[in-house]
Amino acid sequence: MGQIERSVNRRKLYYLSQIVGWSLYIVIAGLLNLLFGVPITTDLIISLYTALVVGLFSSHLYRETIVRLGWLKLSIEKLIPRVLGGSVFFAFLFHVLYSLLNSILVFNKVTILWEDSNIITWIMLFFVWSLFYFIFHFFQNYRKEEIKNLRWQAQRNEFELKRLKSQMNPHFIFNAMNTIRALVEEDPEMAKQSITRLSNILRNSLLLGKNKEIAFAEEINLVRDYLAIEKARYEERLTVEWDLDANSKHYRIPPLMLQTLVENGIKHGISNLTKGGFIRIISTVENGNLRIAIENSGQLVANTAKPKGFGLVNTKERLRLLYGDKSRFDIRNKNDHEVITEVIIPPPKTLKQ
Repeated sequence: MGQIERSVNRRKLYYLSQIVGWSLYIVIAGLLNLLFGVPITTDLIISLYTALVVGLFSSHLYRETIVRLGWLKLSIEKLIPRVLGGSVFFAFLFHVLYSLLNSILVFNKVTILWEDSNIITWIMLFFVWSLFYFIFHFFQNYRKEEIKNLRWQAQRNEFELKRLKSQMNPHFIFNAMNTIRALVEEDPEMAKQSITRLSNILRNSLLLGKNKEIAFAEEINLVRDYLAIEKARYEERLTVEWDLDANSKHYRIPPLMLQTLVENGIKHGISNLTKGGFIRIISTVENGNLRIAIENSGQLVANTAKPKGFGLVNTKERLRLLYGDKSRFDIRNKNDHEVITEVIIPPPKTLKQ
């Protein structure tokens, strides 16, 4: 339906342009006659309107020729001689039809006056008409190609996002199951509770994971359940701290993104420390953007500051696909015993500043 509407709109635009263009030519011709002292008579008006009608007919026939012969698909080198030849041919056609109709309507006789100045004028007129016609189609086709490329890019990004999300769920499940397995022998009752929490996490993550983005609060609930499982495993070796800006609830983030960053901090930081450590989740709103920071005990080894793990690379790529250069991802040593992972998320379009 949309394609039909666009076709109708283009046709309306074409006919409107034809009428406006030839009417403008007739007005200019009339003004030039006045400027050179030619009185406005009935014969002159008939002559001008005859030129209008013949011009509309001739240029429309020219357009049909262009479309049927496929000139719009030709290269510039092949198009130029055709446009020149077409302008000459239809200028002569215009002159013949105009002279015949004008002589019949004004002088009541059939005659064709061959005046070099008129022929040259008509050739220039049709050449200018050709330029406008092809320039219009050039920009229209350029816009179509641009839209096609944008759609292709959007489809490719959509496919890539789905692929990345499909990788996240098995990755998360595998790590969570390993955590629970470690609890089975140490604390069976806690393992049961952790399985229940994991069931809740999986149910919610599968539902929420279908979306490109989810509410920040929903992701926080997933992270709380995940940290409860980890807390059961590490006990006093893991301290969890929260510092969340109330305005964060207005923002949306990729599903499982925050959980992945928290998991990375525990796996590569706290789990390697004999005495354990802390993980701190911070959210603030700065300059309209959501800043999420994950601070954890540990240290990045030299020359490994760039994200190389599966989860971090995945997260960085999802941010790029969703937000482009409006987002930011960074992981670095905060001091001698802490690592900070920082993400900047742009505000949603519906957010009221």
